[in-house]
Amino acid sequence: MTPKNLKIGYAILRVSIAIILLSHSVLGVFDGGINNFGNLYLNKIGFAPYGVAIAWIIKLSHIVCALLLVMNKYIRLACFATIFLLIMGIIMVHFKEGWFVVGGGRNGMEYNFVLICVLTAIMFLNQDSNNTTQKSKLKK
Repeated sequence: MTPKNLKIGYAILRVSIAIILLSHSVLGVFDGGINNFGNLYLNKIGFAPYGVAIAWIIKLSHIVCALLLVMNKYIRLACFATIFLLIMGIIMVHFKEGWFVVGGGRNGMEYNFVLICVLTAIMFLNQDSNNTTQKSKLKK
């Protein structure tokens, strides 16, 4: 694989996951989904009175992660934070619903699993991308 192909693939992954995170988060801002998640779920499972604030922190962190992915800045931090939240989502919400989001079930963990895998790949590609850039600078 050429360094150019690596950079293109890395950019495609970063931008596509940023689009997914943004669309998932921004929709909740405008349709009341964030407040509903905080009030109707988080507060009821023991996070009251902080459920809405936690829900907003989660969604805003996804927006920040998406922006950092697009800008290709603080990739490890953004990915680790988002992976942590996705794992917590699996533990608290999705695991009991099973694997499938739709089709063989509802609200399962497959979506979070795919996001975790892609964010992990982005972290590895970021490392490889940095090494490739450093090596090419050393050759000059």
